[in-house]
Amino acid sequence: MTEAQRRARHQERIEELCAAAIRALSGVRDLHFRGRRLHRGRRALPLYAPHLAPSLETDDFASFRGAADGFGLRLANSDAKLHRALCPSDPVERMVFELLEQFRAEALVPVGMAGVRRNLWQRFEAWSLAFHHAGGTDSARGLLMYTLAQMARARITGDPVVEETEDLLEATRAGIGASIGSALAGCKRERADQAAYAPHALSIARTIAALLHSADEATDAGDRDTNDADAWAAFSLLLDQGDGIDDRVATAVSGRSLVLEGADDGYRVFTRAYDRELAAASLVRADLLRDYRERLDRRIAGLGVNLAQLARDLKALLAVPQRDGWDGGQEEGQIDGRRLAQLISSPTERRLFRTEREQPRADCLVSVLIDCSGSMKEHIESVAVLVDVLVRALEQAGVASELLGFTTSAWNGGRAQRDWVRAARPPHPGRLNETCHLVFKDAATSWRRARPHIAALLKADLFREGVDGEAVTWALRRMSARDESRRLLIVVSDGSPMDSATRLANDAHYLDHHLKDVVAQAEAQGAEIYGVGVGLDLSPCYSRSHVLDLSGPVGRSVFRELIAMIARGARR
Repeated sequence: MTEAQRRARHQERIEELCAAAIRALSGVRDLHFRGRRLHRGRRALPLYAPHLAPSLETDDFASFRGAADGFGLRLANSDAKLHRALCPSDPVERMVFELLEQFRAEALVPVGMAGVRRNLWQRFEAWSLAFHHAGGTDSARGLLMYTLAQMARARITGDPVVEETEDLLEATRAGIGASIGSALAGCKRERADQAAYAPHALSIARTIAALLHSADEATDAGDRDTNDADAWAAFSLLLDQGDGIDDRVATAVSGRSLVLEGADDGYRVFTRAYDRELAAASLVRADLLRDYRERLDRRIAGLGVNLAQLARDLKALLAVPQRDGWDGGQEEGQIDGRRLAQLISSPTERRLFRTEREQPRADCLVSVLIDCSGSMKEHIESVAVLVDVLVRALEQAGVASELLGFTTSAWNGGRAQRDWVRAARPPHPGRLNETCHLVFKDAATSWRRARPHIAALLKADLFREGVDGEAVTWALRRMSARDESRRLLIVVSDGSPMDSATRLANDAHYLDHHLKDVVAQAEAQGAEIYGVGVGLDLSPCYSRSHVLDLSGPVGRSVFRELIAMIARGARR
């Protein structure tokens, strides 16, 4: 496992725990981390204060837990609609107002939650010392904002200022105390009432903004523009960890497509004339397919995976109890009318009852959709091992399964792109390639019969480009034709959608924007979709996602991670 992958996995585990803590404290159910940011449903929540952004590089788990408690209290104690209505428009005033509202929320720790209060203080202290040691208090503006943060939080929450920097604050605290002291007292007095608290917070925000603006004009007026971005820069030292997303870990590329947003008819396909849906085995010679299967079997034989145990774990996760008749001759339960005559012949007989028998049944379909784009070739042998074992275990657990793939029939658009050129290149044509959707195993076919076909995954020249959004739609449509009550789609990929012809004729994010729209719409309708990233964080595209390391052998730990991912998703 590479260092980047190890960091990604560690970050993911921390985010899962923090999201659970935030949901518990706030009572908001649809909270999760995606792309290192807290989301409510599909919407990224703002970073309310700089101390809510701990770093894996410098902070321990206690800091992450303190930040999670800060987020939870903000969501629980602050009316977002009222806050937006009261928030000032000036960027500097707005950030001071945000900071003060965060302190108000943190002051309202429920009685009996001393651990939460301790977590909040430890996180704020850790951030304060990191800011100070990094030189944040060396400038006049940085020291002013640091002093405000220390003064305001101490007054509003009742916690002390950070002892190590207390002497440093004295001169600045004395200088601004007369200007904001009365308003700080009002903040403490009205901290339980957001509307009454706001005028005092606004007064402080205006005072501090005026001090910062006047300091800027006096020192570097000739070097500054007058737009909002530079006004925001007055807080750059305080917010050096603020709005940035940690991109040290590889994350799927994602963005907005102005072409897609501006199209009246939504996502477009220039032509479907060359699109294909094929049995994957039909693209491989029979003797080559046998060689692939032998190669796959040799890899699987060396794994040491307990297939029976894996099947039991999957059944426990996916099965639900269902009625399966009655057990008679019981000493308690419902009276069995067929045994009443025994009361006469044997008055002491007690086994006159029956109980309903339940058996776990997996009325479930798991469809695995594999990205067969060119970059997946280096991972595909491990992916083939993974899905072959998984499909076999699902069958033993009584779970129906499909194994699907998606690629294109050509590089750089092929015949679809040539048709577009002949049509005089109309602008924004939409998807410009020949999609190829592959069926390695359908839900009606057993693993034993599909076993040779699964080996077609090892044919390298199947792997070209990827149009993920349409592939997800195709897989969901196949699943909807089945009768199972629960349907799970697992998408295995190592990157964002990519088709060079489509990208050049539209814009850079046309396909990944479409993928996000497809997944969001399907999830809103109740679909259960999981993104499994092979060494990549797919959270920008899938709200349920997991980073999987396939650089080593596909051992038991990999399957445990998949089971844990599904278990987490089912609880959402």
